[in-house]
Amino acid sequence: MASEATMLQVGDREVRISSPGRVLWHDLGVTKLDLARYLVDVGDAFVRANGDRPISLQRFPGGVDGDDYFSKNPPRGAPDHVRSVVVTYPSARSHPQLVIDEPAGAVWAAQMNTVVFHPWASRAGASDLPDQLRVDLDPQPGTDFSDAVPAAHELRRVLADAGLTAFVKTSGNRGLHVFAPIEPTREFLDVRHAVIAAARELERRMPDAVTTNWWKEERGRRVFVDYNQANRDRTMAGAWSPRALARASVSTPLEWSELDATDPAAHTVLTVPGRLAATRDPWEHMHDEPGTIDALLGWWERDVEAGLGELPFPPDFPKMPGEPPRVQPSRAKAAPQGDQAEATGQTE
Repeated sequence: MASEATMLQVGDREVRISSPGRVLWHDLGVTKLDLARYLVDVGDAFVRANGDRPISLQRFPGGVDGDDYFSKNPPRGAPDHVRSVVVTYPSARSHPQLVIDEPAGAVWAAQMNTVVFHPWASRAGASDLPDQLRVDLDPQPGTDFSDAVPAAHELRRVLADAGLTAFVKTSGNRGLHVFAPIEPTREFLDVRHAVIAAARELERRMPDAVTTNWWKEERGRRVFVDYNQANRDRTMAGAWSPRALARASVSTPLEWSELDATDPAAHTVLTVPGRLAATRDPWEHMHDEPGTIDALLGWWERDVEAGLGELPFPPDFPKMPGEPPRVQPSRAKAAPQGDQAEATGQTE
């Protein structure tokens, strides 16, 4: 028997939604069709934020309580209006990756049970050159969203001191994402160094509240400034993207003036369309006047000269020049010297 299906009008296109009654968020009863309609309602803002970028789709065929997997490559049967672009990954391997250019593309992704959309920080036409500086403020155990808020305000001031205009959104969970539009003239490693420079300056200003320590055992009860989200092929949930959490929360752009009073749990697939209809998109003009990372790279060079060099990369990255040993500090202290060399991959 053919599965139940419905056709959804998305602009001038019709998108087929199979199994529209499939429940994706079981606690709320939110279905695949509800998700598709959400993406229609926020479609223009969603495409402004995430379109024309290589994007990974996080898919949950059994709902957000079940298994998930990532789709980067164009799947068989993708419609003509969903294109791809060849990108280079940290391994130096190149492969085509999906690009969404219109709301119908996002709705098609929902048809394939995509819940979370992970866009790159660069455009499809220049995938090696980010046009967004991104900082993830991640509350650690013992801290929460209320601790990320003052850190975000101070980070905004740090970026302003470097000549950049900051924009903020909820992560959809406990943290905040701060973005700044930049001219696409520098590659990912330069942007990563700019983020580290900003993170270190924020840490100097708020040493008891934020940390750049990569190892969890050294972070304490502080907000972690996750600089590694600035790396090539490292992505976070895009603006207006739902999250795979029981409350069907959404990573929601905010005005800076409303940040202090924001309850991130209030921004969901069910509530965000009404919010967007009643107010303008806070990120609508993000890229009107991009800045440069020149000042931040000057801070980076200053810190390097002062003895503050490279920080650890994610474990799936190749060993990078100047990177400190990739070994948990407590293990490094406990291991004999020969074992430390082996653990860090620095044996001959």
